[in-house]
Amino acid sequence: MAGISHYTLDLPKFDSAPRLLIVVAPYYKDIADNLIAGAKATAEEAGAHVDVIEVPGALEIPTAIAMAARMADYDGFVALGCVIRGETTHYDTVCNDSSRGLTLMGLEGICIGNGILTVENYEQAAVRADPADQNKGGGAAAAALHLISLSRKWARRTKGIGFKPAESFRIAGDTDGSNNA
Repeated sequence: MAGISHYTLDLPKFDSAPRLLIVVAPYYKDIADNLIAGAKATAEEAGAHVDVIEVPGALEIPTAIAMAARMADYDGFVALGCVIRGETTHYDTVCNDSSRGLTLMGLEGICIGNGILTVENYEQAAVRADPADQNKGGGAAAAALHLISLSRKWARRTKGIGFKPAESFRIAGDTDGSNNA
């Protein structure tokens, strides 16, 4: 793989610090700790405030993010965890369903960086989680920060969809009462 390089966007700049929630499934604790370290370092570099919560497994990450998006005050979310292929199809279910849940929320406008590792073995996970190597936790935080930046850039913009009703309009009813809303 020598000679292959990856381009990484510069971190966005913010007028006011974004609030990020890191949601982590620490099933492989040392991997999760490295993912968190990378995500926190990237978030702090961009001036973000960070909270971390733990959930039992990767399947619970989308649920926790959906709850926080509805009930808490965060600008974005970072999903962290690790799923290592085993001997059963459970791996496929966990990978596909956690990713699908995060993607569906993203399509609704929730700013999420997906750092759930889906790997064949522990060694692959260790390299990807290491902040000094592939730093996938930092990459997930950067993704969330970039989406927050876009959402702030486009906030309160509309494309003129819909219509503007007249100042008053007639409503159904008998003619004895008021006919205007």
